[in-house]
Amino acid sequence: MARIVVDAMGSDSHPVPDVEGAVMAAREYGAEIILVGDESKIKPVLDSQNTEGLKIRIVNAPEMLTMEDKGENLVLKARSKDAKNSMAVGIDLVKNGEADAFVTAGNTGAGMVTALFRLGRIRGVDRPALAPIFPTATGTCVVLDIGANPDCKPENLFQFGILGSIYAEKVRGVKSPKVGLVSNGEEEGKGNELVKNATPLFKASKLNYFGNVEGKEVIGGKVDVAVTDGFTGNVMLKSSEAVAKLITDKIREIIKNGSILTKIGGLLVKPALGAIKKLLDPNEQGAAPLLGVNGLVFIGHGRSDAIAIKNAVRVAKHAVDVKVLDAMKSAIEESLQTK
Repeated sequence: MARIVVDAMGSDSHPVPDVEGAVMAAREYGAEIILVGDESKIKPVLDSQNTEGLKIRIVNAPEMLTMEDKGENLVLKARSKDAKNSMAVGIDLVKNGEADAFVTAGNTGAGMVTALFRLGRIRGVDRPALAPIFPTATGTCVVLDIGANPDCKPENLFQFGILGSIYAEKVRGVKSPKVGLVSNGEEEGKGNELVKNATPLFKASKLNYFGNVEGKEVIGGKVDVAVTDGFTGNVMLKSSEAVAKLITDKIREIIKNGSILTKIGGLLVKPALGAIKKLLDPNEQGAAPLLGVNGLVFIGHGRSDAIAIKNAVRVAKHAVDVKVLDAMKSAIEESLQTK
């Protein structure tokens, strides 16, 4: 049985959605759940749930990391061996072999820094990458990095490609994933110096390298893994989320303010619009994996509701079941031996 740690103090509305989602996941997916955080706040919420027959326990962590924790202050809290915050305590459970994966909807930067200091990196990985799943015209695409590394070297992008390819294959079920480098043109030779210098590394590798891809091709489903630096990836993510919200909001507005026929038409297409909303909803994926650290860590949106937490646990459990961490270690080790 997979043992999943849930940071009960992670979401903006903690601990209610965090606990409720964890209970739902324990019931639906059969995972053992370890809730980490302030026990005095977690226990009343947990006691209000039907947990009969479920394996759920609380590990007390009286402190928490917030958006106010930055710079040196964050580093101290992330690396201290006596840290009592929920992220440090939860990640230590994974490090010590008492749990298999860690899920949080807390401060993204804090989650990344804490995981890096407490778990370390996979041998051969210089920097970890945050890798959310983008909906595309043909399915989904793993995009990395989307914010952990604003400035990258060609070797970093190549490592992202290996990690993303393994994750797409093992967790997303894509056979021989197509890997593309995000650029401002399809043709080889286009792009900035980072893309140009990374290209030979991809071409000489065993990856199923597709070549350069523009943003429209990522959304169009041309590749299964899109590799870029954290600055570009973050812009892609936030722009995509904003456009998706704009479109759905405008459709609702037009239907609401339209004629009787428009409103009737709106009722007829409501199921289709619901399906589209579900496709674009980040809560459906739950959380993005932090690939490259020596452990399974998943970081979700601060606005996560119980459904998002439940789905994050689902993804984490699947990653445990398919042994994706071992596969990433083996792939990186193989790349080191071919240098």
